Amino acid sequence: MKSVAFFTLGCKVNQYETESIIDSFVNKGYEIKAFDQKADVYVVNTCSVTALADRKSRTALRKARKQNPDATIVVCGCYSQTHPEDVKEIPEADIILGNTGKENIVSLVEEKENRFFVTDIMEERIFAENSVSGHSDKTRAFMKIQDGCDNYCAYCIIPYARGHIRSRDMESIVREAKKFVKNGYKEIVLTGIHITSYGKETGDKNLLDVLKMLHSIEGIRRIRLGSLEYNDALIDVANHADELPLLCNHFHVSLQSGCDETLKRMRRRYTTSEYFEGISLLRKAFPNCAITTDIMVGFPGETQEEFEKSLAFAKKAEFSKMHIFPYSVREGTKAADMPNQLNKEEKKKRASLMENTDRENAEKFMKSQRGTFQSVLFETKDGDYYIGHTTNYLTVKVKSDMDLHNEILQVKITGYSKDTLTGEIIY
Repeated sequence: MKSVAFFTLGCKVNQYETESIIDSFVNKGYEIKAFDQKADVYVVNTCSVTALADRKSRTALRKARKQNPDATIVVCGCYSQTHPEDVKEIPEADIILGNTGKENIVSLVEEKENRFFVTDIMEERIFAENSVSGHSDKTRAFMKIQDGCDNYCAYCIIPYARGHIRSRDMESIVREAKKFVKNGYKEIVLTGIHITSYGKETGDKNLLDVLKMLHSIEGIRRIRLGSLEYNDALIDVANHADELPLLCNHFHVSLQSGCDETLKRMRRRYTTSEYFEGISLLRKAFPNCAITTDIMVGFPGETQEEFEKSLAFAKKAEFSKMHIFPYSVREGTKAADMPNQLNKEEKKKRASLMENTDRENAEKFMKSQRGTFQSVLFETKDGDYYIGHTTNYLTVKVKSDMDLHNEILQVKITGYSKDTLTGEIIY
């Protein structure tokens, strides 16, 4: 039996697409192996959001070749889409695709006739179906409902890696959601490159319509939204919270900077006051809501005063968690050619200061959970403890002799340690 191993970098969309590729290999009789094992085929699904992601992709390719010099190695995803000529020069890359044609990887591996299959992503106008089987021991199913982005933020390579906005057909979403329910999943996570833009290219449906439709499917216990961009669609969701009882009270709303001057240079489409009003509305609409975010430090031209404004806003917003990263130059973006690029040391210093605020905010939020009653979906076991997540996506562990895997139970939160809550099962 032939075998295949996978290595996935980047976002939940990439992870979803890898699951789809895995299904296609399984359907052809391949054995799935861990990436650190010897396999006949290796598939590296790459990310290119930062220069570090590019380096990780190259490292993974070298590792695959070292493990089996005779293996067929496939490179796909954002790195090969945005830097196809660079990937062509990588000796370990036997078959190269971008972000289209991933559903054909098995055939390409078995034919071995051609090597390079990167096409112009900007010509793609129809959502590519990459459904997954839903057969897994996991408790949370990720479902891709959208692809592409038309925002073209000054620092971001993703529109060039993913192309224009493309939304998945509602009937297709329903079919996959029902498949997940049939296979025992309790929670569905909606993912995409810019899911708050769902339906924007046609104007006949939006994200709220998707959420309402999913609420009509019997058996779904939880619906969670993946990474979000602030816009009117998100406000629309908050304004209809009473119609969305299954929607989890956790929203990852990308900020990037807490300074209006920096946001303007970034070509973000909101102000800090608009953003704050939006997350305040979410908190009012969804009690005990967790707001998490992405925040960048050291964007070109970010003065000390601008950074201090961003830091002050992060404190004011009281995010339960921030993903903090220094600005990384991406060739082909507007920001790459901007003046006043900050040095590595200054960016590292600012990231450290922002991380201090992140720890303070996170501890405050964790402390506020003590004494509350939370719905927990249990997923894994560690010794005598079962570990799961609340609706607002906090990790909880409880001691139990029962098998709690894939069970949703009410838990009284009794304390916390670092980033994990402790509790007692109520029922």
